[in-house]
Amino acid sequence: MTRSILLALAIAAALSPTASLAAAGPATIAESRSQAAVELHALFGEEWEYGMREDPESASYRGDARYNDRWTDQSLDAIARREAHEREVLDRVRAIDREALSEADGLSYDVFLWQAERAVERQRFKEWQRPLNQRGGVQNAEGIAEVLPFRSVEDYRDWIERLQGVPAMVEQTTALMREGLKAGNTPPRVLMARIPDQIEAQIVDDPAASPFYKPFTRMPDSIPAAERAALKARAEAVIRDRVVPAYRGFATFFRDEYLPGCRESIAAVDLPDGRDYYDFVARYFTTTDLDAERIHAIGLAEVARIRTEMEKVRTEVGFDGSLAEFFTHLRSDPRFFHDGPEALLEAYQAISKRIDPELVKVFRTIPRLPYGVRPIPDNIAPDTTTAYYQPGAVDGSRAGFYYVNLYKPEVRPKWEMMALSLHEAVPGHHFQFARGMELPDVPMFRRVGYFVAYGEGWGLYAERLGYDMGLYEDPYDRMGQLAYDMWRAVRLVVDTGMHSKGWSRQQAIDYFMDNSPKTLQDVTNEIDRYIAWPGQALAYKIGQLKISELREMASRELGEDFDLREFNDAVLETGSVPLQTLERHIEDWVARQNQKG
Repeated sequence: MTRSILLALAIAAALSPTASLAAAGPATIAESRSQAAVELHALFGEEWEYGMREDPESASYRGDARYNDRWTDQSLDAIARREAHEREVLDRVRAIDREALSEADGLSYDVFLWQAERAVERQRFKEWQRPLNQRGGVQNAEGIAEVLPFRSVEDYRDWIERLQGVPAMVEQTTALMREGLKAGNTPPRVLMARIPDQIEAQIVDDPAASPFYKPFTRMPDSIPAAERAALKARAEAVIRDRVVPAYRGFATFFRDEYLPGCRESIAAVDLPDGRDYYDFVARYFTTTDLDAERIHAIGLAEVARIRTEMEKVRTEVGFDGSLAEFFTHLRSDPRFFHDGPEALLEAYQAISKRIDPELVKVFRTIPRLPYGVRPIPDNIAPDTTTAYYQPGAVDGSRAGFYYVNLYKPEVRPKWEMMALSLHEAVPGHHFQFARGMELPDVPMFRRVGYFVAYGEGWGLYAERLGYDMGLYEDPYDRMGQLAYDMWRAVRLVVDTGMHSKGWSRQQAIDYFMDNSPKTLQDVTNEIDRYIAWPGQALAYKIGQLKISELREMASRELGEDFDLREFNDAVLETGSVPLQTLERHIEDWVARQNQKG
């Protein structure tokens, strides 16, 4: 957790810009503030445009179609140029007079500076030398089509241009991986063993069977038939002559050169500068100064607390056996599973609609952007998590989507579906992202920003809001909530265990299975995710604990005047920010509520 900040100090910090400039006189203050604000917002605007140009995939995900015909340049020269740019940006933001900014601009400054400092700090670790993992990379680049509009001829022409660029993208990725091999900066071999099958899915005899061809199977009737036929023919030719050969060569490189050269170790500390790297990612993802030892201890304490709550549910449902036997029962009894993918999808959709009308119990502000429920694409479902959320477009032209995993429905228990939906859809990620995009008068980088500790902490906190909404009347649903809470507590233990304390992959799997009713399929995918993405999994529980701590503080300070709806709105009204920033905001919010009282 972040260091506690006294309310008096927070108020003093908020007032200090005015105090420091008071002696200069009103005209000088206005001039200084205007100059600083102009410089700051100019930097924000320039950086947003720069980011869209340099990262066309992000632009596409944001709903900005200007760069839909290209991929990010991942050449070594482009990476060096971007890193130099990051250093220049840090110098520019530090040169702006923070004391001359308004409270709102000061918050934006702090968030931007936090990001700029860490962008420069992480350069030394050369993460670009590990450009893919089992959950994403050049081997399934077609996944971006899920967020593209495909309404006009121009949309399809842009996609064909992107197809033309696949060989260059594969070549650049291969060059980065070779740099990683030379530097000993590679992913664990146990994870990379999952990749060959993903690459093979791109090597097809019939271009129409390529994952990249999927948009051409659902072309709108508004495009004339002759035009549709020409676009399809062009796409088939590019896939046959450029895309498939590129992946065929990549498959050979991966099998013969890269996979044998990947490291046996799973620990981040075994990477170059690994100890410093893991310390960095732990601080980066949690937005705190917590070290691995402290996080591990927090995890152990949370695991013990949640096990006690699980024992209560086991007793309540009258299960005659140990907690371990109860876990086995929850994993294996057929009544806890749907019969097939279609029934599972319908059940997810029904749960989402059950949640929607209860949201007014815990929020005053409901986002305008709608959301939907979609299956995770079949080609990645076996190697990815139970569900995830895809934000909508900034301009509102695309809804947010809650993606659910329908692969092997016999391992997707009913009792986890309520907590999962609360986390990934509403009031979890959809609320957090949609509210952020609808914030008035804030720079774009804050409207779409994403700090894992805040965003995933909010998602996990949202699971517990199900109690406030009356959605956990079934004890098995409550067990699902506890299982998901345990899942995130276990993460603190196994992530630090594997990456800093010498735990093996099997040791982590066993610990997870011993303390959670989640199925082996899910647990294995989760453990491999933590191996591939060191430190990221630490943010969820740390963020949830901070938001829960702030709720308890606000309730205690405000007493009968505490309104949960207003508190939840206050947490979301900053957009995604570091936890220290959120803490200061809520302390100020409590002070204002007290003044009203």
